[in-house]
Amino acid sequence: MTEASLQGAVTKLCALLGVWWYHAYQPRRDNAGWPDLVLVGRNGALFRELKRDGENPTAIQSEVGLRMQRAGLDWAVWRPLDLRAGAVMSELESIR
Repeated sequence: MTEASLQGAVTKLCALLGVWWYHAYQPRRDNAGWPDLVLVGRNGALFRELKRDGENPTAIQSEVGLRMQRAGLDWAVWRPLDLRAGAVMSELESIR
């Protein structure tokens, strides 16, 4: 599953659950390392980097993620495995 396919699956779940999402479509104009998706529900927000199974975030993506975590934000990486295992749905339900 590609990152684009994963993003499509996640945003469909967001629509189903009423979770607002944002994706930066012009990463060259944004600061490097910004996560692929910002997900906002009534009960919180998630910042998620999307990767294919077996791929890892770049050094700058990991650095931004660490900064977000240190600031108390919920940053993590989602892969297709997380979608198949139900982790994505569970985390989205927790903020809806």
